[in-house]
Amino acid sequence: MRIVIDRPRCEGHGLCEEIAPDLMHLDDEGELIVDVEELPEGSPELADAGAAVRVCPVAALRLA
Repeated sequence: MRIVIDRPRCEGHGLCEEIAPDLMHLDDEGELIVDVEELPEGSPELADAGAAVRVCPVAALRLA
């Protein structure tokens, strides 16, 4: 699975970062940086990635 950002939609709220700090973070300008883009099926981080996708208030993240 891959974490995909819709950059024009992302408003930098940071809720995803709170849910999955090992996978993503906001830089100094408030831009989301995905630190781990590829997640193998069955990896424990996949649950965190899914939660980050669900918590995004502007639906700027998805798993593909």
